[in-house]
Amino acid sequence: MAYKFIDNYREQGARKRLVDVLRKNGIEDEQVLKAIGKVPRHYFFDETFWNQAYKDIAFPIGAGQTISQPYTVAYQTELLHIKKGDKVLEIGTGCGYQTCILMELGAQVVTIERQEKLYERTIQVLPYMGYKPTFFLGDGSIGRAEHSPYDKIIVTAGAPTVPDVLLKQLNIGGILVIPVGDEQSQKMVTVLKTGEHDYERHVLDTFRFVPLVGDRAW
Repeated sequence: MAYKFIDNYREQGARKRLVDVLRKNGIEDEQVLKAIGKVPRHYFFDETFWNQAYKDIAFPIGAGQTISQPYTVAYQTELLHIKKGDKVLEIGTGCGYQTCILMELGAQVVTIERQEKLYERTIQVLPYMGYKPTFFLGDGSIGRAEHSPYDKIIVTAGAPTVPDVLLKQLNIGGILVIPVGDEQSQKMVTVLKTGEHDYERHVLDTFRFVPLVGDRAW
């Protein structure tokens, strides 16, 4: 498949303005903001909708899914405290935008997508852009045990509970970030694994994600 992506001064300027908006709205991690300012979000949109790419909004990407609002991407990423070389499991690849942000921060990403249509596009687009995570098609709610343990796990869909199977796949000292609630709204939850069976949980702000579907979810 051939892609003809253009990233000129107009798009770069729009990214800079988006970064300014996110900083004004409370995102403080400058490395996260730098990553947002580098990844061309319009590459994940049909060319017809490029004018929507740098608004701080979610947008449909097909298969009943959305590309998350940039603020949400930055918020979740900031909570992960990514360090260069961290092994990160991403549950819900979607179009791959969040994946690229993680990789810009130096993470080694294992990413799982349930929707085959999205998976097939993303495994072509991301390498074209220069990002080469480890892709999987399947049920993200059970994680990917054979590649564990992970330093960080990020879930980009709303879950009814925190799946125990994901906690088991974290390194001690690792962080899980997951939205938990019903199918209409969720609270962002962070879990720090402090020991083999010990965890420190924090419940944060309210968001609305598409549902996490799978064996350990909806």
